[in-house]
Amino acid sequence: QVQLVESGGGLVQAGGSLRLSCAAVGSIFSINVMAWYRQAPGKQRELVALITDGATTTYADSVKGRFAIIRDNAKKTTYLQMSSLKPEDTAVYYCNARIRRTWYESSPSDYWGQGTQVTVSS
Repeated sequence: QVQLVESGGGLVQAGGSLRLSCAAVGSIFSINVMAWYRQAPGKQRELVALITDGATTTYADSVKGRFAIIRDNAKKTTYLQMSSLKPEDTAVYYCNARIRRTWYESSPSDYWGQGTQVTVSS
């Protein structure tokens, strides 16, 4: 069984920083893409950032220059370093990963973390 375990959310003032962590645990053969999504109240879940197994990154326009996604393949962990936080960054942040549990799986499956609340006060 595979799980994504998140940590690092909390309450921070505008302009502050937070780092989220997401560790993939369980029987894992390979991890393709690792990503962070967020969902604010009354809004759809949106992609914040992703990183491929080749370390190519993609960011939402709203976080470019402020957030950085990092990946530690040895630890099967991804981090989201968030700086210059704004009240509009307030949301539940979800980790996502595309994982093959065995070498013979034809394609990876999507896994989600439990979500962690990030609240930015003005």
